[in-house]
Amino acid sequence: MLQSYDDQHVLTGLAVAFGVGLLIGIEREQRKGADPAHIVAGVRTFALIALAGAVCTLLGTALIAVGAAFVGLAALASYHRSREADPGLTTEIAMFVAFLLGVLAMHQRELAAGIGVGVALILALKSRLHAFTREVLTPQELHDGLLLIASALIVLPLLPDRAIDPWHVFNPHKLWRLVVLVMAINALGYVAQRALGTRLGLPLSGFAGGFVSATATIGAMGSRAKLHPEQRPSCVAASTLANVATIVQLALVLGALSRPLLGILALPLAASGLTALAAAGFSGFSAWRDGRDGIAPMKGRPFQPTHALLFVALVSVILFVAAALAHWFGDAGALAAAGAAGFADTHAAAASVAQVLNAGQIDTEVAAFAVLIGFTTNTLGKTVVAFGTGGRSFALHLLPGLVAMLAAFAAVLLWR
Repeated sequence: MLQSYDDQHVLTGLAVAFGVGLLIGIEREQRKGADPAHIVAGVRTFALIALAGAVCTLLGTALIAVGAAFVGLAALASYHRSREADPGLTTEIAMFVAFLLGVLAMHQRELAAGIGVGVALILALKSRLHAFTREVLTPQELHDGLLLIASALIVLPLLPDRAIDPWHVFNPHKLWRLVVLVMAINALGYVAQRALGTRLGLPLSGFAGGFVSATATIGAMGSRAKLHPEQRPSCVAASTLANVATIVQLALVLGALSRPLLGILALPLAASGLTALAAAGFSGFSAWRDGRDGIAPMKGRPFQPTHALLFVALVSVILFVAAALAHWFGDAGALAAAGAAGFADTHAAAASVAQVLNAGQIDTEVAAFAVLIGFTTNTLGKTVVAFGTGGRSFALHLLPGLVAMLAAFAAVLLWR
């Protein structure tokens, strides 16, 4: 029985189906090369298969099953004919996908077109994908990538998205989302460093390291500057860029946990980040040149799962402490908890404040000032680390950037 569609919908759906089949078919046709027997199906076959899916949809659900069965038999015949020259199943699977995309084009045209482009890209990038998996991707990177995907797509949906504690601040779903966020950001920094190689050297290492821990990065750069005084400008620039990464991650953490709080702190964070960028450029524009022949690109693990778990464990502890203090002492308790947490990690302090805000223990203004207090104590902690690891010279060159960052954040927050 003919399904009821308006004429414009039918024509648009048929056009999308034809276009998707044509796109996939062109890629398969090019793959034939000089040996037509290598791949049986080409431009015409794929265009007709996609159109068949669309027409079957117009004629009724029963015909979709008939058409799918026919395409499946055709794919089997194609494989039987070409299995000696090409033992793979890519073309045969692509035939069935083209049919399904033709069916989908009559219901959701945009989705069908997007998937069709994605399928064509996957087919066209065969050589590059094979080279990437065999020559570039290491087993450890593959393992960590799968771990990140499993954490985001398997574990996260299974966790309850509700508070499970008396103060209504401990939400397993949101806390695990923080774990995924930290691992993803670290992985992106790792990929950027591997892709760009040694050309950006220390500054890029500092920026990538800042997503893990700006304080730890400052300690590492301070030690390096002490051993190699000639690299001090590069180390100072790298340490300042680590703070830029901290600002970016802080904004992402707040965006994931509390949009209202991020709305208040967006301008202060932007001002602080831009100030840090200016300080990095002023403190050592020669860092870029030093980086080109400096350290080797980072290899190893894209992220350390234990770092993300420890971060969230710290957030969890701070959540209980901050909520308890806010419950017993009001706003003053929340501010004190944020200040104490800032010495350990500014992201943990901000995350705990956002969760306490979500639980209704404090209002947005108090939460914003609590983040400022955590930011201030974290800056003090970084200053101590800079003096302890890099010595007086390194710390005095880094300190103006740290102070300027804090001043910009506080000034915009207080004068908004």
